[in-house]
Amino acid sequence: MSILDKIHKCVFCANVLPHKPRPVIAAGKTSKIVIIGQAPGRKVHETGIPWNDPSGDLLRYWMQIDKKSFYDTKKISLIPMGFCYPGKGKSGDLPPRPECAPLWHQELLSHIVKIKLIVLIGQYSQRHYLGNKATVTDNVRNYKKYLPSYFPLPHPSPRNRLWLKKNPWFADKILPDFQNKIQSIL
Repeated sequence: MSILDKIHKCVFCANVLPHKPRPVIAAGKTSKIVIIGQAPGRKVHETGIPWNDPSGDLLRYWMQIDKKSFYDTKKISLIPMGFCYPGKGKSGDLPPRPECAPLWHQELLSHIVKIKLIVLIGQYSQRHYLGNKATVTDNVRNYKKYLPSYFPLPHPSPRNRLWLKKNPWFADKILPDFQNKIQSIL
């Protein structure tokens, strides 16, 4: 059984999820870019398609790529920190389940043999992979210190519009470098 088959059949967190487990992931052995996000939202859970929501639309805009390229697993793998929809909280979706990344990420990433860049979206992936307690703002502002392996980004959720408004340097300075990096790899 392949690692993706194992992940798709995973029920490790079934007793704590509000819905039947439905791991959502798209990964390919030859992907050059790996995007590590948070966890599927309700719409992604329902469709089973990663980033199939307004956050995905903005992320594709930031990357300056179309859906066909975005979902081509020969180019890009889409891996969340938590594979299943964690449910709704007071101010949005709950955080990703903490079991998934330690359980699956190392084995999964070892099967992707052509990784040139891992894009870390939001605080959960950044804390896990960068091993720091810095804020998303600090990680994004200091993205160059994590290159060539990682590129930290804020989450492209509509809920982050305030962050984007308060940090215009992201669109002015960071996004052009990010887009150039993506284009040079693809």
